[in-house]
Amino acid sequence: MAQMMLCGTCLEPGRFELVAAPVPQTAPEGWVLVDIAAAGLCGTDFHIYAGKHPYLNYPRVIGHELAGRVAVAAPGWALGVPVVINPYVSCGTCRACLRGKPNCCTRIEVLGVHRDGGMCARIAVPASNLYPAGDLPLEAAAMVEFLAIGAHAVRRGEVAAGDRVLVTGAGPIGLGAALFARDRGAEVHILDTTRARLDQAAGLGFADLHDAIDGQVSDGFDVVFDATGHAGAMEAGFAHVGHGGSYVLISVVQDRISFSDPEFHKREARLIGSRNATAEDFATVMDALRMGVVRAEALLSERVALADLPTRLPELAADRGRLIKAVVIMGDVE
Repeated sequence: MAQMMLCGTCLEPGRFELVAAPVPQTAPEGWVLVDIAAAGLCGTDFHIYAGKHPYLNYPRVIGHELAGRVAVAAPGWALGVPVVINPYVSCGTCRACLRGKPNCCTRIEVLGVHRDGGMCARIAVPASNLYPAGDLPLEAAAMVEFLAIGAHAVRRGEVAAGDRVLVTGAGPIGLGAALFARDRGAEVHILDTTRARLDQAAGLGFADLHDAIDGQVSDGFDVVFDATGHAGAMEAGFAHVGHGGSYVLISVVQDRISFSDPEFHKREARLIGSRNATAEDFATVMDALRMGVVRAEALLSERVALADLPTRLPELAADRGRLIKAVVIMGDVE
């Protein structure tokens, strides 16, 4: 009889259950079996639960912020090696991949979005999507992917020391962008509508905090990042970009957004999309965690057992304002 595991599955919007499935025993050539130890819960997972993700078909096993250990020895990978998983499975042959941009592969399949993810005991992953975690605790390793999105956006925005930077949206992705912009020596301002999120940013050492409802924020920033996931906020962000500045859209929404072309050209602004992350960004984050530039313990809001997730997921989705990162624990994370 096949060994079974429970998989955290969104069957349809608003319906999340643990569904039994066989534990994979073999992997395709070039892929590696990984026993999952920890999985971060992301805004993407909450959007999937709410039925708001633009690229998803149900049912779907969620989970793309993943860390674990090699379950079966494979070429280049010894049994038990702790790993961080890059969840962006690219084709390797399209124009974007050939130009070194697998994060925006034309046939990309993101674990937990386009194909089943890792909210389960074991998953198969392309060997090229694994990075040795080394001495990084696996609970922290499960946070690497969401931080890499912020690191990638900062790299896309070419943030430099002395830049005035505005991050709109102080959720996990926005805070990641703020942390890596600060690490580059920028003066970082954060704008949000939620006082609890601004308080969390203060706890991470940010002082230039702006309440989007009650307060004012100046314009003229060298780089503006949008991490709100809200079309209205994305449109409003154009006004904050200074002359010669850049606007980096980390968010993705189903709506169209518009802006004033005369204002955009007058400022010779740059509009930049930032999608996912690359191996370079994962390495940047892992180095930052090891050196204490980013402290995983300061980002961890809650630990959740997989068995409790059907009850806790709706509660967490309804109370996202107080969360930076919730991590689902499925194995030994030390």
